[in-house]
Amino acid sequence: MAALRRIGRSELETPPLILGGNVFGWTIDAAAGFAVLDAFVAGGGRMIDTADVYMAAAPGNRGGESETIIGQWLQRRGRRDDVLITTKVGLLAIDGVKGLSRAHVDAAIDASLRRLGTDYVDLYLAHRDDADADQDAVAETFGALVKAGKVRTVGASNFGVARLGSAIAAQERAGVARHQALQNKYNLLERTDYEGAMQDFCVAHGIGMTPYYGLAAGYLTGKYRTPDDLHGPRSESARRYLEGHGPRVLAALDATAEETGATPAQVALAWIAAQPGIAAPIASATSVRQVEDLLGAMELTLNADQLRRLDEASRVAEAV
Repeated sequence: MAALRRIGRSELETPPLILGGNVFGWTIDAAAGFAVLDAFVAGGGRMIDTADVYMAAAPGNRGGESETIIGQWLQRRGRRDDVLITTKVGLLAIDGVKGLSRAHVDAAIDASLRRLGTDYVDLYLAHRDDADADQDAVAETFGALVKAGKVRTVGASNFGVARLGSAIAAQERAGVARHQALQNKYNLLERTDYEGAMQDFCVAHGIGMTPYYGLAAGYLTGKYRTPDDLHGPRSESARRYLEGHGPRVLAALDATAEETGATPAQVALAWIAAQPGIAAPIASATSVRQVEDLLGAMELTLNADQLRRLDEASRVAEAV
């Protein structure tokens, strides 16, 4: 059993892998989603990440589809206390309004709870910084959700370091719940949204990073090596990695996978989990087989030479 990691300084603990729910209601339906969720929990997983806006961008969708499927799964299994649910607010319009205003957040959390079929969310994230919202007011809004018992822990996603710092300062001035988690993009091919000043801030202030895009749209699994391998709506996002520095990083993953007996996906996620300030990376799956592959990352520990090889390949790649 993989050791649990704390999300920031909160009470939430998870193994070093979070299941991404962005595929539910997009590339897989409810039945396939139930199988993925069952396999994840059966294999030792605990935390499931979604958002109210998932997957409004898919044809025929309006948003909330992922939360609805997760809620149906929770009702079907009859248990809630052994899983942690993360969802986000700010990008799905209600009556034409988005953002982090008090009225919008209050309406959005109630809608998310209805879809999820639960009376609380374990981790609630501002999905994106809202420059038009006063951060003192946002602090009070999120703090009130915690006091009301609708949310256990709060956090931020897609924030820069200056605004994350000022958001936390506002929370501390108000004496309300403080952000304990950050969810920014981070993987072997895209490191700038976290490393540097943001990583230093998170480590110094006890913010748990739960990065998304850990497998670079699936490219770091090794399944997209030529244009002929691209098929389906998700794979097109991996096209940009096929040329330039992507193959160099994939070669380092292949070499490490061969040494460890792991898969490239497991190695890529284990590298993320080994970085300072990381609580757990997020990865999504569309089949039980993919879930079983991802779960192997929770038990994989890379040695110093392997971490160095991947780091060097990735840094050379970013410089190209």
